[in-house]
Amino acid sequence: MNGEIRLAPTAMVAGGAALARDETGRVVFVEGALPGEIVTARLTETRGDFARATAVDILEPSPERVFPPCPALAAGCGGCSWQHIAPAAQVRLKADIVVDALRRIGHLREPPEPGVVALVGPALRTTARLAVSPGGRAGYRPRGVPGEAVETGSCLAAHALVEELIVAGRFPAAAEVLLRAGVASGERLVRVSPAGVADRAQVPAGVVVIGEGARGASVHETVAGRPFRISADSFFQSGPVAAEGLIAAVLDALGSVPEGGHVVDAYAGVGLFASVTGARLKARVTAIETGRSAVADARVNLADVDARVLSLDVGRWGPRRGDHPIEAVIADPPRSGLGRSGAAAVVGARASRIVLVSCDPASLGRDTTLLRRAGYHLASVALIDAFPHTPHVETVSRFDSGADESVASG
Repeated sequence: MNGEIRLAPTAMVAGGAALARDETGRVVFVEGALPGEIVTARLTETRGDFARATAVDILEPSPERVFPPCPALAAGCGGCSWQHIAPAAQVRLKADIVVDALRRIGHLREPPEPGVVALVGPALRTTARLAVSPGGRAGYRPRGVPGEAVETGSCLAAHALVEELIVAGRFPAAAEVLLRAGVASGERLVRVSPAGVADRAQVPAGVVVIGEGARGASVHETVAGRPFRISADSFFQSGPVAAEGLIAAVLDALGSVPEGGHVVDAYAGVGLFASVTGARLKARVTAIETGRSAVADARVNLADVDARVLSLDVGRWGPRRGDHPIEAVIADPPRSGLGRSGAAAVVGARASRIVLVSCDPASLGRDTTLLRRAGYHLASVALIDAFPHTPHVETVSRFDSGADESVASG
């Protein structure tokens, strides 16, 4: 299995590997390679119809290959595996991956070309979930292989408030930590798992440390002029810059909503989209969220807008008799996507427009199929590069009611 073979990748695929074929025609997914290159790769996994490999020698490099800017990558860090790709090429390759998923999985003959949302600054992460090395340092594990957390003296991806915790923090070995900061407030917290070892963490003064399961710890952030409370157990976007970009894309996809119009924010989290929609568009908002911590945050964050927060699984939700007609639905499901139950609930709102926030091209493709079958067509896709130097793709897609046979096949 550990033999070396010569390969010529032709495309990038979801997950970040390059796609090649060996001399028998078998598909090989090659880590560390780029389309258009010729590489020597070492096989790491072989199956009947495909194999995985890692590039060990770049025989003919792509002009889009660059020297990785972070030394932690050479040490094995799996946090930012696309550092060998020029930044502009990263965005283009992500768009190609999205289009490919819409063709293969969404069954669209001519998918909309993704538009790229310009961000207001570097999309640095203010939340990081990391392992702890035997030396007590927080870090990412190696990509694609088992291993211990990689220690580093800097972090290309993290905001300075979080980077200091990665570099200077000391934690119980073998623990896992969530590091979170609010850029606007300067607040920082660390959640240590398991809970019984939290008191052994050593962090800079002013940083709140809690054990897994503890309640009440939060940071405060400002995004798009709106304040947000974000508790340790609540999901939030990777950082405020990425969140601003997502909000801009969602508002653009929503278009005009009449004042007092009804918008549903499904999988609302702490109320990011509901908050801005209610404040800027003067819409009445129904926010649906199942996470206990996020529901509590959303009720704080939406207190000054016309909003109703429901603690409910989206798949079990449906409009109530007497509710105002729903103009649009915003849905930001987990990586797995809407799925059948989520799609059925969203479609059941009978809105003329659905704005879907996706963090995985494959789930976007699957959800596109479900929404098409329910009578919606994909009108536009926006790409937000929320995780530079990684293959992670965030998209905001607009679906309008009514079939559009000019783009659909089958």
